Amino acid sequence: MAFLEIRDLGKSYGQAQILKDINLGVEKGEILGLIGPTGSGKSTLLRLIDLLEEPSRGTIILEGRAVSGRPEKERIAARRRMAMVFQKPVMFKSNVLDNVTFGLMVRREGQAEQRKEKARAALQAVGLSGYESRDANTLSGGEMQRIALARAIVLEPELLLLDEPTANLDPRSASAIDSLLQSLAGGRTAVILATHNMMQCRKLADRVAVLVEGRITALGGSEDILGQEKRSGTSGWKVPGSDLPW
Repeated sequence: MAFLEIRDLGKSYGQAQILKDINLGVEKGEILGLIGPTGSGKSTLLRLIDLLEEPSRGTIILEGRAVSGRPEKERIAARRRMAMVFQKPVMFKSNVLDNVTFGLMVRREGQAEQRKEKARAALQAVGLSGYESRDANTLSGGEMQRIALARAIVLEPELLLLDEPTANLDPRSASAIDSLLQSLAGGRTAVILATHNMMQCRKLADRVAVLVEGRITALGGSEDILGQEKRSGTSGWKVPGSDLPW
């Protein structure tokens, strides 16, 4: 039994069917890469897993227990085992340290100084030591994205959901984040990484799921899906299960 199981998941908005018959399993310590063209449903799938929205059909199961479609109290308990980093994160109107400690404070984890120490360690991990007193809303988009990642990892989640976490970062910062994610491999955290960056996915992911038009068209080891590095006649990777290059 996988740590996270997704069974026959579907999501519709009115007549528009965004996700269709999604079946996935993710183990603790595993990094699952989620790739696909823009509009394929990657972000929607992450939001459903994070229980921000309810599926139209199907079930999300966490460690053998269904968590979708459950009462609010049960969903909140499940969400406290997860953390998500959005592609366009929003900062609280406070300094960087307060942003990173906020989740710990809400969950009443430790004393104030302990929370600050954990936040400083998370900021160091994302390369933002010394930013503690900076106004979070005055920073660059890439810096905000790294703060959002620090806010997530400081919670030590069992499931980490990442939506294009390095899309706005310079190569050096992106490399630091990749190293951080690699350090999670084999540990207690399961990671689902939605990305357009095929090189990043090939480097980090244990397995890769290809999502096209709301369906998983290929699923396998990263070497099997992306290992050949075959290029299309235009640009980008050519992956199984899709005629679309990226």
